[in-house]
Amino acid sequence: MALPAETIRAKRDGHALGAGQIDEFVRGLVDRRWSEGQAAALAMAILLKGMTRAECVALTRAMAHSGQVLDWSRARLPGPVVDKHSTGGVGDKVSLMLAPIVAACGAVVPMISGRGLGHTGGTLDKLQSLADYDVAPSRTLFTRVLREAGCAIVGASARVAPADRRLYAIRDVTATVESVPLITASILSKKLAAGLQFLVMDVKAGNGAFCATLAAARELARSLVAVAATAGLPTRALVTDMNQVLGATAGNALEMREAIDFLAGHAPREPRLEAVTLALAGEMLAITRLAAHAREGEALARAALSSGAAAERFARMVRGLGGPANVLSPRWSGLPRTRHVAEVRAPSAGWIAAMNTRTLGLVVVELGGGRVRASDRIDPRVGLSDVLPVGTRVARGQPLMRVHAATLHAAQAAATQAGAALVISGSAAAATPVMLDRIPAG
Repeated sequence: MALPAETIRAKRDGHALGAGQIDEFVRGLVDRRWSEGQAAALAMAILLKGMTRAECVALTRAMAHSGQVLDWSRARLPGPVVDKHSTGGVGDKVSLMLAPIVAACGAVVPMISGRGLGHTGGTLDKLQSLADYDVAPSRTLFTRVLREAGCAIVGASARVAPADRRLYAIRDVTATVESVPLITASILSKKLAAGLQFLVMDVKAGNGAFCATLAAARELARSLVAVAATAGLPTRALVTDMNQVLGATAGNALEMREAIDFLAGHAPREPRLEAVTLALAGEMLAITRLAAHAREGEALARAALSSGAAAERFARMVRGLGGPANVLSPRWSGLPRTRHVAEVRAPSAGWIAAMNTRTLGLVVVELGGGRVRASDRIDPRVGLSDVLPVGTRVARGQPLMRVHAATLHAAQAAATQAGAALVISGSAAAATPVMLDRIPAG
């Protein structure tokens, strides 16, 4: 048995860890033989010294098998099992539309999602804006909804990758979150434990993303694709822009409303949100061989949207997991809302030249729509709506976005903060493409 101090010392001195040392570390995380201080020390050593691909693969596999590993081989699911994971951003509600779109095209999407922490929102928090939606179903119910709807978006069981759960909590408070090998192992261990056959990654880049630069996003995307391939999970990645809010909303119930309208065709789809959603759908259908290539996959996804098949899959999923039965009705108004709304108005005529997206995410958090600590309660009503995209020409006094808050005072204060996050220029700036790069399967 490798002593924790010796493993820490080896990595501190720049040596590669053997599979046995990594297995001992992961077992020690689960059974508490490794203290928080020892785990934090090794995480810091990994941050500073890095890991080889072999080390990262060993860590990923060990954490994936540290708890329950789902097996869908006997579940009689009606298609290939695929998922998508995003590194997170502001207004990123893509999963809510993507899962039913891909399901309508013949795949099965058991999407195990997380809650928001920091300035980015969480898919589970958005879904819990729907009354009685069950984010923690039994395995029997989870499987039944996958058979009937082709998709189910739920939370992770405490029994799935418990080593990662403990290590992530330690990294979050010890300034070791930024390690690419640890991020890679954290994401992929949960996906391997979910029993996936295929995975598509959406790695965000920009001022509202974890990876602030395109170079950092590319490095992470390449690591994810390479390690996943070695671990036996075919994966490809898109790098997408997060220098502005994705879509026109940020905040749980507001994003859910935008997602429902997107699927049901109740309102025009925001172009950048549509582009990212369809591109990811195309990649998911291509990697599962339900489409010959990503372009064909995008066409199939667009057809599933136009026909209403994707919206119907979403409705089946929501009903199957206990949510409202009439969620697609234009008259349905079951999402929580607040009466206190303040507008952010343009201080001068010109063009929206830039947006501090992280600041806008933090505005939502301060309104009560996000968490500073994992135990914080969420107010699903609050957030931002009608956010104009970068590049929009505006008149003086024109609304740039609307702030929804629990009180009028909070709405007005947040509107001042949000207004300071936008730059209005006297000349039009070059548009930033939403699709930045594509990393093919390794």
